Amino acid sequence: MNVKVKQRIPLKIKRMGINGEGIGFYKKTLIFVEGALTGEDVYCQITAVKRNFAQARLLTINKPSPYRVQPACSIYETCGGCQIMHLRYDQQLAYKDDVIKQALKKFKPKGYASYDIRPTIGMDNPWHYRAKLQFQTRSFGGSVKAGLYQQGSHRLVALTDCLVQDELTQAIINRVTQLLDKYHLPIYNERKIAGVRTVMIRKGQASGQVQLIFITSKALDFDDVIAELIREFPQIKTVAVNLNTSKTSDIYGDKTTILWGQETITEEVLNYSFELSPRAFYQLNPEQTNRLYGEVVRALDVSPKDKLIDAYCGVGTIGFIFADKVAEVRGMDIIPEAIADARENAKRLGFTNATYEAGKSEDIIPRWYKEGYRANALIVDPPRTGLDDKLLETILDVRPEKMVYVSCNASSLARDLAKLTKVYTVDYIQSVDMFPHTARTEAVVKLSKRDINHHIDLEINEDDLKDISVKKEATYSEIKDYVFRKFELKVSTLNIAQVKRKLGITERENYNHSKKENQRVPNCPPKKEQAIIDALSWFGMIE
Repeated sequence: MNVKVKQRIPLKIKRMGINGEGIGFYKKTLIFVEGALTGEDVYCQITAVKRNFAQARLLTINKPSPYRVQPACSIYETCGGCQIMHLRYDQQLAYKDDVIKQALKKFKPKGYASYDIRPTIGMDNPWHYRAKLQFQTRSFGGSVKAGLYQQGSHRLVALTDCLVQDELTQAIINRVTQLLDKYHLPIYNERKIAGVRTVMIRKGQASGQVQLIFITSKALDFDDVIAELIREFPQIKTVAVNLNTSKTSDIYGDKTTILWGQETITEEVLNYSFELSPRAFYQLNPEQTNRLYGEVVRALDVSPKDKLIDAYCGVGTIGFIFADKVAEVRGMDIIPEAIADARENAKRLGFTNATYEAGKSEDIIPRWYKEGYRANALIVDPPRTGLDDKLLETILDVRPEKMVYVSCNASSLARDLAKLTKVYTVDYIQSVDMFPHTARTEAVVKLSKRDINHHIDLEINEDDLKDISVKKEATYSEIKDYVFRKFELKVSTLNIAQVKRKLGITERENYNHSKKENQRVPNCPPKKEQAIIDALSWFGMIE
């Protein structure tokens, strides 16, 4: 290894890694620098040396990126909950496209170099988007604090004004900590004290209803706390307690009990509403969930005769979108409360063709097939760990005609695609920014079953691809959107047509001429021309 701990080195940042860190090379050694951006020249200090790489702490930025911004959060560097708030938002979206490309390059699923990877769909206002919080509680400095652990430590960072958290849920957790103090409820300490470990608060964005769970390591009396909370926040409709006596990092124990209020709160997505019990999974960003599920609908492209399996179904939200469009929907989830919600939601919505079962998809799907249920369409929306190996084997065995993979982890997605592409082709990948200012992204992947009886596999490496023209046509709207998001420039259809014509991409004759006789048409400005060329290159329309 060419570096050692505490050594200070200059570094040119070549790109950003999947966790938002800057990456450079020093004497052929790979160096990761948290907080550095692509294109920056930095001075850093080595903090750890591993077998194949080293980690470093950013000391100074000698040449900053033009896309570097001042983070709006005062505790951004301390908290660690967000990783890329120092990167301008349009460039965060471009970075998330690259995260997917990096993951694909690492795992190399069949044909990955020519995948149609579409620009990430961002938010108009990427702040206060998280409708759910899950804050740990600790007592220090004579009072109760709630927040998140600093990355890689046991130090709690108190969060009282989180800029990505829904403002009502933040106000409620602030009041909860005050009331825990006021009524002297014990706060968990893993070494010696049993008490309140975590508080979960979730808001139904459409209904405004709120549910709250106290996760504790012993039974406690919350009556006084609840009385004040529901008086001050009438939006609270459910208060529950979950008992978790384990010494592990698991947040929840097995049993959740309603202490006050109704069993569920109401939420909406696309054109229907549904009920959520406290433990049921639902996406954290309701606004972007509408966009995400809209992409799922476009990707799956079902017909009335289709039979659909919704694996990892949660409370049934994705499956309900299709219930009135297909012959039958079946779903499963490992959380019994979620399945109870799904069944109740299906009944309330009048879907008699929707069936839900508690258990693991890798166990239930093979049994359904043995019982004669033949689904030709499949949706998988797994946790960050990706698809279970047994489920992957099941999919490759039963081979539904249509498949959509909804991923929240680019690495596990790429790993799973390496196996799925033995049977499926990847039609496209559309990412949606569900978590602005973090390194995480969500992606919708459209897969179609290959006719393997008439399919010839050709192994082509990246060098071979340089000599092959693999082009596709992007629409004018897609090019305009790309240019605006990346360069904040508005280009016209005429501008694009002029650049395409200049590059030898055929256009209709009248695109570059005025409708008025002898009137001169202005040429595309150089700055816009370069931005359009960048877009054409990104879409694979030019080399």
